[in-house]
Amino acid sequence: MKVEKVVLENFRNYTSQEITFREGLNVICGNNAMGKTNLMESIFIAAIGRSPRTKNDKDLIKMGENKAYIHLSLEKKFRAHKINVEIDRSEGKTVNVDGAKISRLGELIGLLTVVYFSPDELKMIKEAPQERRRFMDMSLSQESKPYYVALSKYTNLLAQRNKLMKTTDFAEFTTTVFIWETQMADVAADIILKRREFIEKIGKSADKYHRSIAGENEDITLLYEPCVEGETREELKAALLAKLEESHEKDYELGYTTVGVHREDFNITSKGIDLRKFGSQGQQRTAALVIKLAEIEYYHAESGEKPVLLLDDVLSELDEKRRTALLQATQGTQTFISCTEFTENVSDYHKIVIKDGTVVG
Repeated sequence: MKVEKVVLENFRNYTSQEITFREGLNVICGNNAMGKTNLMESIFIAAIGRSPRTKNDKDLIKMGENKAYIHLSLEKKFRAHKINVEIDRSEGKTVNVDGAKISRLGELIGLLTVVYFSPDELKMIKEAPQERRRFMDMSLSQESKPYYVALSKYTNLLAQRNKLMKTTDFAEFTTTVFIWETQMADVAADIILKRREFIEKIGKSADKYHRSIAGENEDITLLYEPCVEGETREELKAALLAKLEESHEKDYELGYTTVGVHREDFNITSKGIDLRKFGSQGQQRTAALVIKLAEIEYYHAESGEKPVLLLDDVLSELDEKRRTALLQATQGTQTFISCTEFTENVSDYHKIVIKDGTVVG
């Protein structure tokens, strides 16, 4: 998988700029606030359909302009694609793939698979469970269309259940909510099975990378914490239905659903220490790094293609040993690194120098 070219028009601090890339390592250099992160962000948006930095698409449009454009050319194993994103201040965002407008983000996600790593990714380790769920959902949605569909359906059903408890009395709620709960449990079982498999697989890879970086005796373990227990799909479905029914009174009192896959988490431990709560910043940073490396390996194993790796200003956060391990792990992967200067002992890379939203070298 290779991003060949990106053309930006009125995007962030870019007026009009075409940037071409190579296979392997692409190093994007420049001082702070020159547009390095904006370029990385544009690739992420072309892959996922939204920004990792803002929920307001209008923030992506250059000040004083009405529209912004991202045009990305992608080459995959069997064919090439063109992804075009238009952001309009008044009409919102439009995405075209190979000249055809898409109606749902599900048609875009997975076309260009990316692993994104920035200093903010430490949130995945040390902050609330929703950050780790976001990681699981973004990773699995890129790899599996059925997962994305199941997650979208579950989210809609959850909204319907929550709406019902706010718009009906308790008697009516308890007699009609089963309509939504039966469907919720059905799709939730698929989500749980996929998440369980994912955490098990990346956990093995993460442990391997962790031992190579931190030392052979420095283990890391990822443990999925599902909302219900069960081996089979039917067992999971039955368990969640029972738990939802048990929570009727509590949920109605609170006004929201307290059980389900939207409340799940996964644990991250090293030598028995819960890194989410008690890990040092160095331990948490290493954990985030090895989980991202494991994510690359997972995509490659599942699809036969390596994803595009976006490393936004992370080298300065890592010591020499971890930087070396990271760069070694990127072999055979198209990688984008943004930095103010690049002093690593790497002989073959493509350097792009950005100044004020313009390529100057």
